[in-house]
Amino acid sequence: MDFFAVIDTETNWENQVMSIGTVIADCGTFRPVDAAYHVLTPEYQVGGMYEGVLFPGAGLPPRLCTRGEAMEELLGWLGRYGVADMFAYNAAFDRNHLPELAGLCWYDIIRIAAYRQHNPKIPPTADCCATGRLRRSYGVQPMLRLLSGNRTYCETHNALLDAMGELEIMRLLARQPQSYIRL
Repeated sequence: MDFFAVIDTETNWENQVMSIGTVIADCGTFRPVDAAYHVLTPEYQVGGMYEGVLFPGAGLPPRLCTRGEAMEELLGWLGRYGVADMFAYNAAFDRNHLPELAGLCWYDIIRIAAYRQHNPKIPPTADCCATGRLRRSYGVQPMLRLLSGNRTYCETHNALLDAMGELEIMRLLARQPQSYIRL
């Protein structure tokens, strides 16, 4: 495997996917090699908690399209890179909202990041369950703050920017993609 992908979705008030951000990364360096950002119509027109950041104005402009068009493009794009492994933070949420991508192998970043036995940055004083999982503050924003030391980092809830943040969590954890647990 040369490349893997990280995906994030944002949903509207009706729990429908309204945007999809996807980053393809190099397995050796965890650096992004390509990215795609889709805003789905008519779903985005319903509105949602994070509708204000759908069109950030800077960076990769979104492709405004139907869900069918987005899925066809994503599957073709992932195929051109030979990507079979999809990573996400709380991956079950994204996988369940994107059944068209069920043929990929899904991995959950949170299963490494939120567990003391896998994440050496979790302090010994952190409140953890018997399983080693943090009881609280293990979302993307607090995890990136913990791993990077940047206490001012704020999650944007823009699907593409959040996918980039999730890739950064993987890079900072410094664990090979094949060490993640498949859903």
